[in-house]
Amino acid sequence: MRKFIVAENFWKIFPTAKIAVLTVKNVKEFVQLDEKSATEIKRLLDDANKKAKKYLPSDVISENPVIRVWREAYAKFPTKKGARCSIESLLKRVLHDHPVKTIAPTVDITNAISLKYAFPIGAENMDAFVGDIHVGIMKGGEDFWPIGSDKPEPPLAGEIAYYDEAGVICRCWNWRDGKRTEVTDGTTTEFMAMECIEPERYSQLEEAIDELEDLLRRYVDAETMYKAILDKEHSEMNIQD
Repeated sequence: MRKFIVAENFWKIFPTAKIAVLTVKNVKEFVQLDEKSATEIKRLLDDANKKAKKYLPSDVISENPVIRVWREAYAKFPTKKGARCSIESLLKRVLHDHPVKTIAPTVDITNAISLKYAFPIGAENMDAFVGDIHVGIMKGGEDFWPIGSDKPEPPLAGEIAYYDEAGVICRCWNWRDGKRTEVTDGTTTEFMAMECIEPERYSQLEEAIDELEDLLRRYVDAETMYKAILDKEHSEMNIQD
């Protein structure tokens, strides 16, 4: 039995955060969709790009509430210079009239949900995990090879990251994924995490993870293994038998 565990030291910094987790199997990561399904997913993504504009009342990206709250969160722990919550890069494209384009069915679905609800979503290849997965404060220097880099970039001491027994999976909480657990064409078993640090948006987090589960089942034949929303009082869950 594999578990996802939120470390106690994480809650000391973010006591009101919630993390929605969905694990799925038999995913057809780069399935060749029929024309009808492909059109539907493209429409979902197009609509999400439009809906995301409601989160951007200001032309200055950092002044928008959904961005400001994450900038403030990232100021509470050491980060690599320039590191930002993953939702910021998506919303920045919308702000500058460069909508997020279609890539592949699973990626498009994840991006559509992220844009529609303005929550960061990370996806990892569960078959590459070693032992349980955690999120918490790092000692610094743990193994991490980022996607697209030819050298290691270990986390800072005090940095928040997702990690397992082999090293870091995603640096600066939800900023940059590692090569070892990258989702590829052949990935069939995935761990997905969606974070919320705004108590007034908890109900939206529930809607978002439910919709993500439904769309993955409908379009890429994903079978749910486990789904839960973790908080300070419920800080671990099973993710794989």
